[in-house]
Amino acid sequence: MVIIDDFSTSINFGKINSKIKVYKTDIDNLNRVKDIFKKEKPDFVYHLAGAINLRRQITDSLFAKDLNILARTKIILDACLENNVKKIIFISSGGAIYENAKIVPTAEDYSVHPVSLYGLANLMIERYIELYHKENNLNFIILRLSNVYGPRQWKSGIIPSIIIKILKKEKPIIYGDGIQTRDFIYIDDAVNALILAAEIEKRGIYNVGSGKEIRINEIFRITKNFLNTKIVPIHKNLKEQETKRSLLGIKKIKKDFGWQPKVGIKEGLDKTIEWFQKHE
Repeated sequence: MVIIDDFSTSINFGKINSKIKVYKTDIDNLNRVKDIFKKEKPDFVYHLAGAINLRRQITDSLFAKDLNILARTKIILDACLENNVKKIIFISSGGAIYENAKIVPTAEDYSVHPVSLYGLANLMIERYIELYHKENNLNFIILRLSNVYGPRQWKSGIIPSIIIKILKKEKPIIYGDGIQTRDFIYIDDAVNALILAAEIEKRGIYNVGSGKEIRINEIFRITKNFLNTKIVPIHKNLKEQETKRSLLGIKKIKKDFGWQPKVGIKEGLDKTIEWFQKHE
């Protein structure tokens, strides 16, 4: 296994397995990326170099960098084609793609109209990969993940932010009344879907979710009970354009992959809380 990453985020990756070869470089470095692909000759490529920085303020320097998303994607796709990669798997965002969907659960054939720059960027990459396939016959799978959570997650995520605040004996912030729902999937289930995406003889777009929606208030309640605290959250005004309900339809991936989520929300939260207790 080979990883290409500039490690510019503040995410705690932890200790990387010594069997994994790591190249610390930016995907924008065309010649370096081409050299790595030529040397390693991968069979499968997981494209996780998405547009996460478009969640930032537009005045942030990293925001401007992510506006170059299609150029970076082309570098990866060209390298795949030149080195006879069997399949590229792009990790997209189901939550952002299906923002404010009128049909819940939301299936892959839903007519999407993302309202955030982050959602729009993911959709642009998806469409670009599909067009690239038509012109160059590069095999692909696009996985639209719901809200993935678990150990080592970035601290700004909904679940880590609640856990960390409580561990510090502070009041977590919940935007709105907390009855908005999300589709939280534990990291192990998401990774299993990624592995199967390389193994199966399929192509196209697939949702990856838990199959269940849960209120943010319920996430807080479970976490609060696990940590045995009487802390209450602070409710602030709901962010503009925030989705009220989010749940991905997962019938397609169950049928084609033989995959289904195995870790329930309580078990997943327990594991996540235990990790943050040891590392915060």
